[in-house]
Amino acid sequence: MAESDASALNPQQGHRASDELVRSLLEAGALAPDWMETFRAVPRALFLPDLVWAHDMATGRSVPVSRSSDSAGWELAAYANVPLVTQWDDGAHTGCEPGTVPTSSASMPSVVAAMLRDLDVSDGMRVLEVGTGTGWNAGLLAHRLGSGNVVSVEIDEAVIHQARGALLRAGLHPETVHGDGGGGWPDGVPYDRVIVTAGVRAVSPRWLEQSRPGGVILAPWGTHYSDQDALVRLTVREDGSASGPFLRMVEFMKLRDQRLDWNRFREHVPVFPGDAEVSGTAVALTDLGDRYETARFVMGFCVPDCAHVINRSDGGTAKAWFFDLTSRSWAAVVFRSGEPDATVYQSGPRRLWDEVEAAYRWWAGRGEPDLTRFGLTVTAEGQRVWLDDPVDSWAVR
Repeated sequence: MAESDASALNPQQGHRASDELVRSLLEAGALAPDWMETFRAVPRALFLPDLVWAHDMATGRSVPVSRSSDSAGWELAAYANVPLVTQWDDGAHTGCEPGTVPTSSASMPSVVAAMLRDLDVSDGMRVLEVGTGTGWNAGLLAHRLGSGNVVSVEIDEAVIHQARGALLRAGLHPETVHGDGGGGWPDGVPYDRVIVTAGVRAVSPRWLEQSRPGGVILAPWGTHYSDQDALVRLTVREDGSASGPFLRMVEFMKLRDQRLDWNRFREHVPVFPGDAEVSGTAVALTDLGDRYETARFVMGFCVPDCAHVINRSDGGTAKAWFFDLTSRSWAAVVFRSGEPDATVYQSGPRRLWDEVEAAYRWWAGRGEPDLTRFGLTVTAEGQRVWLDDPVDSWAVR
């Protein structure tokens, strides 16, 4: 069966599945009522390739599902509230088995619906989307606002080619641009809304420049400390800056030019522990925060230019690594099951663990404030994170 053969779907079954998905999104509060008609009219299944990989958020496993060999399973995945990987390794991957790095996907429908709800569009607004992906999000926006009011930019030529075909089959014609979304799209300015569907480590000044005063930029933002992203809703000011709160934790593939290359740390630790300074800490592994926890996110912007990863063993031992992005400094903390204190190793001019521990104690000492009490301000000078009040902020890189 060809990838473009949407007619092979069972229309009656597809309508039932689409209605059920809309119902579940409404009940969960992800889908705003004013988006119901659009979600029914623009089904996700129209935008998916023949082969997708259903991603299990709990285990991290991606399972291939082919419409050619398992049409029922493929349709089930198409209307399920799960993320579907649609490309691996920037298109270099072939075959049915998962590749190394997922590089394009169809986001969970609940994430798509909630982001469109938070974007808060109304008739006549112009929207710039950064990251076309499958084209579903651009299709939803085009149906709601009119194709002439939507511009979507995608860096991968193969991905945007597929998205254009899907949009055409759906009878929708937003402007789709093959290019680097970090530069926005000046031909369509000014925009009332900018929605970014990839994780960013720096908000592009082009997005601010191309937005109207009072416009909104909605983007998954984070630091290189971890893979975590938090959705931030920035309002553009008359002076060209933008500021707004973090809404909730999300997880997105990163913009290509903002990905972290872990190979850069290969020379940091030629021999372990080498000449590292040894000490101890009472901070527990659980204190460092898990996948969607605020503590981990806060440490990321309190300890700038630091990358962090945890290696776990079957024997109950875990080692947390910290690498400086600007020097050869590193730290490692070894946590052993049943032992009250962990062993700390630090090397180089920067004492990374000391900074991480200080950041954790700062957050704990303020009553462990939730993510929604933090926000971000972006100016020509850079990015600043704040707690409760934008006036009281500190710079992040």
